[in-house]
Amino acid sequence: MRYVLLVVALLFAPIASAQEEVVLGLSQDRVAITATFDGSEILIFGAVKRETPIPDGPPLEVVVTVSGPAHPVTVRRKEKKLGIWVNVDSVLVDSAPSFYAVATSAPFKQVLTDTEDLRYRVSIERAIRSVGAAMHIRGAQDFADAVVRIRADRGLYSVRENTVAVDQQTLFRTAIDMPADLTEGDYSARIYLTREGQVVSQYETVIDVRKVGLERILFNMSREQPFWYGLMSLAIAIAAGWGASAAFRLLRNG
Repeated sequence: MRYVLLVVALLFAPIASAQEEVVLGLSQDRVAITATFDGSEILIFGAVKRETPIPDGPPLEVVVTVSGPAHPVTVRRKEKKLGIWVNVDSVLVDSAPSFYAVATSAPFKQVLTDTEDLRYRVSIERAIRSVGAAMHIRGAQDFADAVVRIRADRGLYSVRENTVAVDQQTLFRTAIDMPADLTEGDYSARIYLTREGQVVSQYETVIDVRKVGLERILFNMSREQPFWYGLMSLAIAIAAGWGASAAFRLLRNG
């Protein structure tokens, strides 16, 4: 599936302190998760309009982030004791997005300074909040790093440097691949314009990701009517087992 996120970026100079500003519009702000959903590609593209000439000096850079719903995550560390793996420590990561992708028009360190990254929480590490770990737990930061590593291996976290194409400092475009196992909810799309690593303009909007059709019905039933959902699941399992047994007998007798 391919979805298009249309970004119309108008850069103008209304006041001296804000010479460049982003204005954004959407052509597709909803992703439907169906039985055949196998991921999607969101296209993000825009244009730059100026009332003044392009400023001299370093070129305009673009940073795009797409972030899924954030939830607390409990991370546990295991150690082998007496031949058995047991949990020895655990840390609650206060907030970690279920999906997070960063696309840039140049190397990340070039388009955004560390100070600006800290201010806007753009990088994956800064997008995750982990505070309040118990003093006796060693290497508390390792737990947050483990969330990043595990979700990056699953394709849920990624940094895509040099994937935002900027033409003549006027047009920009990129594509964000989203995996099949998306978490339902509101996804935040942010666009930053930067010069010399400093953010000169930003805009944020929401992409709605929802289950539809039968998937939505089953999801709601599992949450709102767990008893009937359990009975239905049991009946389907029995019917499937009986059908497989009958088919096997027919093949054996044939």
